[in-house]
Amino acid sequence: MPMMNWNTLTTLILAASLSSCALTRQEEIRKAELPDKPAPSALYEWVGGVEGPSQVTISLSEQKARIYRQGQEVGWTYVATGKGSYRTPKGSFKILEKTAAKRSNLWGKMLNSSGSVVVGDARSGRDAIPEGGKFIGASMPHWMRLTGSGIGMHGGPIPNPGRPASHGCIRLPFPMARILFGELPLGTHVLIQD
Repeated sequence: MPMMNWNTLTTLILAASLSSCALTRQEEIRKAELPDKPAPSALYEWVGGVEGPSQVTISLSEQKARIYRQGQEVGWTYVATGKGSYRTPKGSFKILEKTAAKRSNLWGKMLNSSGSVVVGDARSGRDAIPEGGKFIGASMPHWMRLTGSGIGMHGGPIPNPGRPASHGCIRLPFPMARILFGELPLGTHVLIQD
């Protein structure tokens, strides 16, 4: 290793020190600009704070749900409803069942005998299970059933906010699904409209 003279060593130490100070100053500026409270999610907002019976109104054209208590909006969320031939039904419904950790018995994925996914959007009864493989139903956390035919609200991805993406269920952002599962009792009225 070559020997450094005193001037070169001093210059390197000073440069490193100044660089460190500059980063610290930039971090201080950034921290000062951050708000005290985190910004609301771009996908949902829950205000709550009002007691009484709840109602959920889902707009298929907007792909949004609004939650009301005593006629006052207490939250909203983007949803992902049915697309293509798997449209979400319109009408007036009630929450019939709640299950915290549910798996679909209709939709999921097919695994081969080594556990690799061979069909990522499998339908039970339509897609053959490979020899030694199995069907794994899609996870539907915080399930709130609306129909006897398997339509409900549950946590799931919202890949393109404002656009349908499901097989008929009403997907909610995962944190909002957890909130609504805790806040909406059985019998809550859910209106699905254009």
